[in-house]
Amino acid sequence: MFPLRLLACSATLFGASAALANGSGSAVQAAGDAFGTSVGRETIGLYNSSSVRGFSPTAAGNVRIDGLYFDQVWSLSARLRSASVVRVGLTAQGFVFPAPTGIVDHQLRRPGEVGNGLVMATVDHWGGRVLDVDFTQPLNGQFALSGGTSLIHTEYGNGTDSNAWNASMALWWRPDADTEAMAFFSRHDTTHDQIGPQLSTATPGLPPLSTPRRFDGPDWATYSGVGLNRGALLRHRFSPSWELRAGLFHSEFDDRQSVTHLLLDVQPDGRGRRLLIVDPPSRVAADSGELRLSWTFGAGDWRQRLHAQAAGRLRERRNGGSQTLDLGPSRMGEPVTLPQPAFQFGARTRDEVDQHWLGLAYELRHGRQFEANAGLQRSSYRKRFARPGQAEVEDRAQPWLYNLSGAWHLAPSLVAYGGFTRGLEESGIAPGNASNRNQALPAILTRQLDAGLRWQLAPRLRLVAGLFDVRKPYFNLDAAQLYTQLGDVRHRGLELSLAGQASAEVRVVAGAVLMQPEVRGEAVRLGRVGSRPVGQAERVLKLNAVWTPKVLGGVSFDAGVSHTGPMAATRDNAVELPALTELDLGLRWPLQIGTRPITLRALLTNATNKRSFELRGAGSYAERPGRLLAVSLSSAW
Repeated sequence: MFPLRLLACSATLFGASAALANGSGSAVQAAGDAFGTSVGRETIGLYNSSSVRGFSPTAAGNVRIDGLYFDQVWSLSARLRSASVVRVGLTAQGFVFPAPTGIVDHQLRRPGEVGNGLVMATVDHWGGRVLDVDFTQPLNGQFALSGGTSLIHTEYGNGTDSNAWNASMALWWRPDADTEAMAFFSRHDTTHDQIGPQLSTATPGLPPLSTPRRFDGPDWATYSGVGLNRGALLRHRFSPSWELRAGLFHSEFDDRQSVTHLLLDVQPDGRGRRLLIVDPPSRVAADSGELRLSWTFGAGDWRQRLHAQAAGRLRERRNGGSQTLDLGPSRMGEPVTLPQPAFQFGARTRDEVDQHWLGLAYELRHGRQFEANAGLQRSSYRKRFARPGQAEVEDRAQPWLYNLSGAWHLAPSLVAYGGFTRGLEESGIAPGNASNRNQALPAILTRQLDAGLRWQLAPRLRLVAGLFDVRKPYFNLDAAQLYTQLGDVRHRGLELSLAGQASAEVRVVAGAVLMQPEVRGEAVRLGRVGSRPVGQAERVLKLNAVWTPKVLGGVSFDAGVSHTGPMAATRDNAVELPALTELDLGLRWPLQIGTRPITLRALLTNATNKRSFELRGAGSYAERPGRLLAVSLSSAW
């Protein structure tokens, strides 16, 4: 399978750098709250596409494109989207068919009436470099093109590197004000990505830190593969009361080669046993879509909408047949020069998911005093597992899914909200250090309760405070390293968001999550599993601020502070990752070269060079990146 860091590249230069493709704007400027906003390559907020209230909305299957269902296998390119927004709590109010793990909504970048583009070049002091090109171009009164391309060379903190390129194109059709259609295609090709080791220890405790920027694996231990997305959307308003929306999407990745690099039983002096698990070519592909018909009715202050939905997906995964190479005793930091062997791969497994559902949703608005949303879906779910030498196993479910929420305007500046949601979600795949690594897990029923308040402190400054309770089955490694259900987990807590203009020159996005994650079940009672779920902190604090002094003519300074509390790192809670606080500092400076406007962007991530670990599974660790300085130049036309 493709390496985790391809989905979590926000830890590198290019995930942390600001979205210059949006001119002087950034995620801080775009964010309406602190619950998660991604613009271009910049992601800020408490949550992101892989973590909402302690769970992954992407792994759960809760991704949308312009509000329509999308079974995401490969992430939608930044060349196509203007932003990605995490919708939870009050931000999900009015969103048709919400989900317990939250929704990641990709918002498409629409062409304007005038063509424009932007070129951005980025370099960092480790040697990474990126060239981004974005454009939109009207073709005539009805058609327009948008898209772009990137050339990427990334240097990572563990001494590995990668090369990749991507290209995207969208064709838009707008024959009149009531009709809009588009078709898009996107390809991301990772031609070379070295895989550094994941560490696990022989005794309870964290592994030692390695020498920064030193890769100690064989040069051929690399990943390469292709991610593809294509699709089409249609919106047509028949009349002021009736609107049709439709989306049809295909998402896939094809791995040419994948490697899991493990350094097991690591001692305090760095000695351990090195293991490489090499996978043959594998593929995951999904076709998905949604058809939605909406009827708006009502008179006066009472406005109502009824939505009828038909949606579904077909997903196929082919993987397995890996070969394990035990390289024996090894030490952290000592190069491995093993020649690449001739691999003898085994038979592959096949997982197939066929899911479709029908739904009705109802919205009620009474002026600016009250709003309510209710939804009911009937889902038909079937997953088939075909393992070499074993009989095919099938998992079926036909649950009723529902949601109910409401918001009350207690005063012009104060809103109270509450809601309940029941969903059927995917539970992801087993991690690379599991005995059933990469195995797709069964779908699970999940539920969520939340309630809170939104207070408009000032015309452009808003505070949101909410309580939530999310419950799901709990999956993790058992004593035999099998990734399986070990009980149930409950995440309940308080989330806070403060976003907007603190003054004429300062914009802030600040948030906090104070959570009580708890595992329950027989395994906990018998002492086989700790009561704290692996990888879940009880507190997360985020602060991003942009200061734009008027006297400096558009120059802005930004800072980001993030704090994550300690979290359990092993199934039995015997080891924990300590609390971590990191600081990012940035500068954006508009310049003029002749008649050409240029924007200079400098960003220092992890400014204090805090060295720490992140989890790659229970008891499996990888080092987080150290201090990194990146500089970008962008020019619009």
